[in-house]
Amino acid sequence: MGIPMKLSPTECGILNAGAGSWAFEPLAKQLSAALGVEILNQPRRFNYVLHVDDPSSLAGINSFIPLKSLQLAADKRLLARVFNEQHVPAPETVLLNTFQETGQFAESNRSKKWCLKYPTSCGANGHRMLAETGTEPANWPKPFVVQEFIELTDPEVYRTYCAGGEIFGWVVRRFPSGAKPSPWIAHARGARYVILDVPPAEAIEVAERAFTATGLWSSFGCVDLLRTPNGQWIALEVGTDGLFNHVDRDLGEPDFERQLLRRVVDTFWSCAELRAFP
Repeated sequence: MGIPMKLSPTECGILNAGAGSWAFEPLAKQLSAALGVEILNQPRRFNYVLHVDDPSSLAGINSFIPLKSLQLAADKRLLARVFNEQHVPAPETVLLNTFQETGQFAESNRSKKWCLKYPTSCGANGHRMLAETGTEPANWPKPFVVQEFIELTDPEVYRTYCAGGEIFGWVVRRFPSGAKPSPWIAHARGARYVILDVPPAEAIEVAERAFTATGLWSSFGCVDLLRTPNGQWIALEVGTDGLFNHVDRDLGEPDFERQLLRRVVDTFWSCAELRAFP
């Protein structure tokens, strides 16, 4: 975790400011201790951005996680467009302007199941199956994100990570035996992580395409993947630290959690050297 000799930690910081900063405080303290930099209300020369009330205020700052990547990871509408444009294998996803259109779409595509995803949700909060009829949910951000729901006999979501252009780690999230299942395989819904061995080459290929499409390849992030009933690997979404969410570190495996932190720290300083001192 060495710091480049010509880079001063006083020129860097953990940017965590505003009314929502409380949600990032534990991670901010962990990163501050590991990186040896302060938690700040104002940006410095190089920043690990966690939270600000007004994301537009970040324009022009030097951020470890690219600002565009933060926005993509935080908004499923933006992510769907990029996955479609970059041909990242993913569940079929459409963006529709009215709730009436969502029902019409489901009716016209009855061979598949469809869900309505809350665009800025974390932990699957707000997601719901798309019924053929129903009442429009109040205050739902538009356009509506309608996504194919991949039904699995044994529901599980796989995750791998990237730091500094290298993919590492392979974990699965599933419900423990005896737990009440949910269509949404989220840690917040009771699913738990299990550390696995080497990921399949096909999964790594999809993950790399997702990281590259969203600009996370050279910094830090994770990608959630599904293996469909026909054996195809597809990307559900990407995650990273900042703005509205952060990568879950509560994995129940201290050795891997330490490895993850070490890789993030090393990559932060490598990026600081490249971007702040070209």
